[in-house]
Amino acid sequence: MKRLEPGLIGEARSVVTERDTAAHLGSGAVPVFGTPALVRLMEAAAVQTLADSLPDGQTSVGAGIDVRHLAPTPVGMHVRARAELVETEGRRVSFRIEAWDEVERIGEATHERIIIDAERFVTRARAKGR
Repeated sequence: MKRLEPGLIGEARSVVTERDTAAHLGSGAVPVFGTPALVRLMEAAAVQTLADSLPDGQTSVGAGIDVRHLAPTPVGMHVRARAELVETEGRRVSFRIEAWDEVERIGEATHERIIIDAERFVTRARAKGR
């Protein structure tokens, strides 16, 4: 298990499909990589950054993200996001994230996640539905 400290890096990769487009996701009317799909890719990179650093039973949940979607990406193109852990404060971890397609940088973000006990978190969430 790696230590949870600034400098850890994680990546996520994908190929843009019709299901990732703004038109499909309802975030616009054009058939290009939608911002909700970009956010999903960026969060996946942050999760990957923590993958080898958390003890069994712990995971993280998103607490906030500030995203800039910089350029359009067509269906069929490869995209990737790279997250770097930049700060830890108790259970809160912060990331700087960048994303690219095969041609250019398409997004940037700052992102915060909270380290949680997975079982306790799910139990609490399910209790809301009762």
